[in-house]
Amino acid sequence: MILVTGGAGYIGSHVVKELINKGYEVVVLDNLIEGHIEAVQVKAKFIKGDIRNDRDIDSVFSQYPISAVIHFAAYCYVGESVKDPAIYYENNVQGTLNLLKVMNKHQVRNIVFSSSCAVYGITNSLINENLETKPINPYGWSKLMCEQLIRDFHYAYKLNYVILRYFNVAGADIYGELGEDHDPETHLIPSILKHLAGKKKKIQVYGNDYGTKDGTCIRDYIHVTDLANAHVRALEHMIKNNSTHKIYNVGNEKGYSVKEIIQMCENVTNKKAKVEYVKRREGDPPALIASSLRIKNELNWEAKYNLKQMIETAWKWFSAHPNGYAKK
Repeated sequence: MILVTGGAGYIGSHVVKELINKGYEVVVLDNLIEGHIEAVQVKAKFIKGDIRNDRDIDSVFSQYPISAVIHFAAYCYVGESVKDPAIYYENNVQGTLNLLKVMNKHQVRNIVFSSSCAVYGITNSLINENLETKPINPYGWSKLMCEQLIRDFHYAYKLNYVILRYFNVAGADIYGELGEDHDPETHLIPSILKHLAGKKKKIQVYGNDYGTKDGTCIRDYIHVTDLANAHVRALEHMIKNNSTHKIYNVGNEKGYSVKEIIQMCENVTNKKAKVEYVKRREGDPPALIASSLRIKNELNWEAKYNLKQMIETAWKWFSAHPNGYAKK
């Protein structure tokens, strides 16, 4: 049985669906602060609990025969982490340590960890896994600290791991069953789509004075279904190969500026955005673009969906769920 922490969240729920479709038994642990019970697959077991409470975690391992963990449960907003770093270190780092200790207690030796390109910081090159890690915000530091915890548990306690550092996630389940629902919504593509649907008065772009082609930040975007597939491939590779300790970037290897994203959203929806440029957010790097060569070569993973398809599936889900889950 596979434990998915944060499995009621945006990415976690898509991974749970992928696992269920492949015949795995799944249990989800989520505190539902950011997640939605409606996003959890009916065939999955659900436990409401918090990784900051080791008794909640221990209860799951005592009830179910867990063989591996996919760990998503975390706070993930760069700006918020700068304003309130304490909650990021408490939830992301302490929570992960609690999980690893309980895994070790129950002799569960396999984990796939949801990390981030935020561990790299500022770089002017295509990012591969050998690039030096230099986070520039507490969110990035919290993810890097979790990676170090996992490495230490590998060397000390024989923990097998795959760490996935991924870039900007977008899109929705291609069948329209799952999507992105945050409150407040801070991610770029759903924020633009909410504006174009009349839910927001305007789009705020944080900075147009970066040293990029049009002055706005450049990011690498990956469809959430492609990312879910990467997690399952990582899990299966780890189970098949004992003593796994791998780190993979997961991205499309293409960078798009904020202006280009807005234009693509306008094209898909046939609507015009009202844009306001405001000052940069503290902790935002100018450009982040992945090299995914390693995961392609070693796990035979390949991104299937392009940016237009990410926006189309997100728009399809949002159009059917304008107020999010259970609020049609």
